[in-house]
Amino acid sequence: MECRVFYHDKCFDGACSASVFARFHRECVKTADRFSFYGLVHRAGALFDENAFIEGENAVVDFKYSTSPKVTWWFDHHQSAFLTPADEADFRRGQADGSTAMRKFFDPKYVSCTGLIADVGAAKFGFDVKPLADLVKWANIVDGAKYESAEAAVEMAAPAMKLTMVIESAQDHSLVPKLIPLLTEMSLQDVLDQPFVQELLGPLMERHWAALDLIRQRAVMDRGVITFDITDQPTEGYNKFIPYYLFPDAVYNVGLSKSSFRTKVAVGTNPWTKVPAEKLVNLAVICERYGGGGHARVGAISFPPDCEDEARKAAAEIVAELRATA
Repeated sequence: MECRVFYHDKCFDGACSASVFARFHRECVKTADRFSFYGLVHRAGALFDENAFIEGENAVVDFKYSTSPKVTWWFDHHQSAFLTPADEADFRRGQADGSTAMRKFFDPKYVSCTGLIADVGAAKFGFDVKPLADLVKWANIVDGAKYESAEAAVEMAAPAMKLTMVIESAQDHSLVPKLIPLLTEMSLQDVLDQPFVQELLGPLMERHWAALDLIRQRAVMDRGVITFDITDQPTEGYNKFIPYYLFPDAVYNVGLSKSSFRTKVAVGTNPWTKVPAEKLVNLAVICERYGGGGHARVGAISFPPDCEDEARKAAAEIVAELRATA
């Protein structure tokens, strides 16, 4: 039987979650003899294509909840994991009656979904996670923005950082599914050293430094909030720590960008801010008002590619709200 793993695409934690889940399933569940991987992205409109679910097992990791009866496994850690109250009620119902208590797991206290899958697998299924310690550590660092400094995040000396850039920038839809099985079978450096990864790395590093220069030209900071708009220079992703690298005293960042499938408002908190945690704004709550979501310290809103004016209006409202807290 096949198990199809749906994961948060263009995301290091999403790829690591898919890899850890597949290894967990292979070693502890043992009902599938093959795995396939299917990336999901946050976009305006429907997030799931019911036709993509297969007749075998379907797992969704590091992504929003689906009420489809074809979904047999679900793991997520995002505060905004449920699109609607009805979705959350469906999840709670399955937990209460026990029908999905050992198949669907949600805990927003986890820094990474990779860590959630590893801990649930170990505690409830006897999964041996010792070989995965480094992968879980880096998933926590990357998804929780727990870098020691903005320089470490932007200058990207660590293999995990370079892999994050490759994953976030992937244009070939077959690339990340090819990477996923390797993440739990070899070291991150060995994954990075694979020829099909190395051939992408040089051009991506050049693009990374070009993005830094572009954001340097566009970004401004006022009352602790960085803003920039690069929608006229479409990109499939940029290093989200560049604004704090350029403005280390900032508290928040609101960036507008455009890719092939969406216009995005990215909202973030400076991981190195000196502002006490209790005084910081919950960004997931703000983004949810516009149909987006995320975590308390970082979130995003996706608009259709041709809805730049709508995205700019939302960004301006968010900027005004954040600056009012200064």
